[in-house]
Order: sequence, then structure tokens, then C-alpha cells
Amino acid sequence: MNLAWPNLCQICEKPLVQGEKHLCMNCLYELPKADFKSFRMNIAADRFYGKIPFEKITAGFLYQKESKVQTVLELLKYKGEKELGECLGSFSGSRIVSAGFFKDIDLIVPVPLHKDKAKKRGYNQSEWIAKGLSQISGIPYDSTHLHRVVKNPTQTTKNIWERWENAQGLFELRDTETFSGKHILLVDDVLTSGSTLCACGQTILKAPEARISFFALALA
Repeated sequence: MNLAWPNLCQICEKPLVQGEKHLCMNCLYELPKADFKSFRMNIAADRFYGKIPFEKITAGFLYQKESKVQTVLELLKYKGEKELGECLGSFSGSRIVSAGFFKDIDLIVPVPLHKDKAKKRGYNQSEWIAKGLSQISGIPYDSTHLHRVVKNPTQTTKNIWERWENAQGLFELRDTETFSGKHILLVDDVLTSGSTLCACGQTILKAPEARISFFALALA
């Protein structure tokens, strides 16, 4: 079967060898990494200071147009390659686990999609990224208590101010007890202005004594 229909790298389309999944090691290690020296002071954190209290933030990769990162994100979001999210989440998590990023994190929570978009796409790409992070860290993930209640227009054509306005009131926390007193790691696929993660975080902080941190697969 492998001779007739070999598993191919989803970027370079070369046959995968034993131990490789979805991407060959060469393409995986060529993806530009967001190797932050600090989880409190970095270019991703700059987008949240003064807007919401948070503990720490990091990203897996740096997004560049017409790059391999753009290719894998398009495969993940629009081509049905949901397992790629788990693979990249696990790989990114393995690079930060020894640096103590997951210390004190109680629960990993993916940014939810609206039910109509989730039904159309068939999955939530951020949930698959969260699965990979959970796998490598041993921390459970929860995709049932934070809900997107407003089907907002796409953010891709909006400026920074419009993105922040567009994200207000999008989410609802239906069970505050689940998040009460816990340190929650919010997970998204791409961090641009930070408006979506901030809106999610503000919703979670309604739970008594909850704390939040952020992870994005790619920083744009």
C-alpha cells in the first residue's frame, strides 16, 4: 500500500519516512519559529498590554505571506487537514514545554467557532491545535464551555480598530464554575490584532479568580 500510495509531505510532496506525519522533518524545521526569550515581554504580548490582564503568551511560528506557514494554515483551515493542527500543536508544544510555559496552566481552551461555521467546515482548527498542546503537556483541554454566540463577519479585510469592534460580545461562558480559580490557556490559529483572543479572555475572566494566558499557532 505504501509503495502504491505513499504518504506524502503536505508541503513538498516528497514521501514521508517512518516517524514522520503530515510534514517531512525538513519542511517542519524550515518553518520560521517564534522563539521568544520571554513569555511576558515579546512582540505578541505588546498587542495585549493595557487591554486585558494576562499571565504569559507565545506563538509557534511566524506568519509570512507566500511562505510554508501560509501553506500549512490554508491546508488546516480550508482543505480539511485537521490532523495537521494536532501535529503542529504538538511540535510547537514540545519546543516550549521545557522552558516552563505550561507551568501552572490548569486547562487548555480553543477559541470556539460559531456553530454554523463549525458545521460547514466540519471541525474547529483551534481545537485540533489544542489537542496537540494537550498531548505534549499532559494538560486537559475543554471545548464545551466557552461558546461563540455571534456569527461575526470575517476579520481578514478589516483594519485594527474594526477588528476590535467586530470582536465585542462574540463569546459566552455558560458555566463559570468550570473556569473558576483556574489558569486557562486560550488557543487560536493566527494572532493578528489580538481582538479575538482578547474578547475570549474577557469572557473567561468573568469566572471568579480565573487567569488567562495565550497561545497562537502563528503570529502575523
